[in-house]
Amino acid sequence: MEHDRPWSESTFIAIDLETTGKYPLDAEICEIAAVKWRGGQIIDEYQTLVKPSRPMGDEVIAIHHITNEMVANAPSIKEVLPTFHQFIQDGFLMAHHAPFDMGFLTVEFEKARLPLPVKPVFCTCLLARRLVPESPNHRLATLAQNFGIDTGQAHRALDDTKACLQLGLKCFELAGAEAKVTEIFKIQGGDIPWSQFSIMTLKSNPVFARIVEALDRKSELQISYSGGSRPGEPRTIMPLGIVRNLDDDFLVAQDEPNAVPKRYFLKRIIGSAL
Repeated sequence: MEHDRPWSESTFIAIDLETTGKYPLDAEICEIAAVKWRGGQIIDEYQTLVKPSRPMGDEVIAIHHITNEMVANAPSIKEVLPTFHQFIQDGFLMAHHAPFDMGFLTVEFEKARLPLPVKPVFCTCLLARRLVPESPNHRLATLAQNFGIDTGQAHRALDDTKACLQLGLKCFELAGAEAKVTEIFKIQGGDIPWSQFSIMTLKSNPVFARIVEALDRKSELQISYSGGSRPGEPRTIMPLGIVRNLDDDFLVAQDEPNAVPKRYFLKRIIGSAL
């Protein structure tokens, strides 16, 4: 099995997205990239800008410097997704803060009725936390500087994938030249399966299905929450997005206009109504 091979004999694909905002189901992908490594070298790469359905705001443009003019003639996510989906099939994926990318991609794969990838994913941030604990933080830029990795243009998908790939390989080397893929997953803390980020599975719970519907509609929602200052009492919120996490997924929402957004852990939401 592929998991039982030394990592140096496997294929790895680093992926990265740039998005129009923080939260899946609300924001969209505006750039997508991947680089494929096998036999000690990069053997292929994929990159494209993606045209969102809505114009991007100045705040997010200031982060990745992808302007509305740059994506005006780019293909839609529906057009690029089948090619990207095919590109990532023959290797183990890695990403820095993998749940972020997986959260966005799973939404799009399921919308397009494309099967979720089978192989679990490496998170280079998690690996670095365990293998480079002395780092002052575990941001990609900090870790890249620590290892002398060229980061290119930060917050552009292709350059970030190349930096992520090199970081992942450095972590694998720290795990041992003969370490098997399955052993490195154990160092990471376990596999990260795509199924954990399925929106279809989330919607199988009626309480969460109404939250997803409210996000689609961009409408208010009433929830009952077992935590906070008013446990069990109904409260009306404006949902902004669902953040997929390895431990606890949470809803980001405002409980009144112009209020600072709050986190509501999904496992504590005991009721919802549109």
